[in-house]
Amino acid sequence: MTRIVVTGAAGFIGSNIIRGLNARGLRDIIAVDDLTQGDKFRNLVDLQISDYLDASVFYDDFASGGFGQIEAVFHEGACSDTLEQNGKYMMQNNFATSVQLYHACQKRGARLLYASSAATYGGSDTFRENPAFERPLNVYGYSKLLFDQRMRRECGQDFGRAMAGKTMQVVGFRYFNVYGPREQHKGRMASVAFHQFNQFQAQGKVRLFGDYGGFAPGAQMRDFIYVDDVVAVNLWFFDHPAVSGIFNLGTGRAQPFNDIASTVVNTCRQLRQAPALSLEALAAQGLIEYIPFPEDLRGKYQSYTQADLTALRACGCDHGFADVQTGVASYVQALAATS
Repeated sequence: MTRIVVTGAAGFIGSNIIRGLNARGLRDIIAVDDLTQGDKFRNLVDLQISDYLDASVFYDDFASGGFGQIEAVFHEGACSDTLEQNGKYMMQNNFATSVQLYHACQKRGARLLYASSAATYGGSDTFRENPAFERPLNVYGYSKLLFDQRMRRECGQDFGRAMAGKTMQVVGFRYFNVYGPREQHKGRMASVAFHQFNQFQAQGKVRLFGDYGGFAPGAQMRDFIYVDDVVAVNLWFFDHPAVSGIFNLGTGRAQPFNDIASTVVNTCRQLRQAPALSLEALAAQGLIEYIPFPEDLRGKYQSYTQADLTALRACGCDHGFADVQTGVASYVQALAATS
């Protein structure tokens, strides 16, 4: 039987990966997390796992061979708060722990598929998996970049192509702006779509940042990716153990925050049997409101991101990604059904 580990298992992407594995009939899954924030348990309730371990004990136990043969580790566990200022904590949690896990995977014959981040690009205007474009704006982005750099050194010049001498697969995914079910515990770090749905339910309107960075109000653009697509690509690499490297995981399509807002509001309106409105009409009626750009985010904010998918496509992954209008509409309908 295939035994799999998922770290950050009660988190947003980790729990969705378990859901995807369960859909394939895979249930011998060791879930690893820190449930100090107890309400994250809700993400595990409907999933099938074989065991649960606290993150404080798992890594040492795994390194010593305590779980038998593990096929693969999906490493989603990390501090993902881009506003966290405690660099010592961030580097221990996101870098040192990941290095320990990498060495344990190589020793134990387990494949490692791990979460990197588009925050590694930071202030860059080119989003390609190349050191020339890696300019993180915060310690979170740096912690992710440092581990990517470590994997490049550890795995050698052929990292990103077929294994060429490395025995076990290592894949890093630079997630762009992920949204979808099971993120309700993330607080301020939950997606724009999640916050806008709740704003609209509570206040009858959504708020967007005004003009900033040379972009008109609400026109700042990000590469927004639905979590189901993130899971599908993780599982594609799980199915292709000979492919390693660091890969962007976005849609390859930048869309403005206005697209998120108009899709959220219009989907909510349609659920109430009200007609969809244009962006201009939504703004004119006060259903979308623009607010001044926050001073504390100036110089720390990516106004534009768009994943370069050249490397992903070159390795053979041809997964098709949902656009905002499709993915956010589906997400809003799911949120409305449970609210």
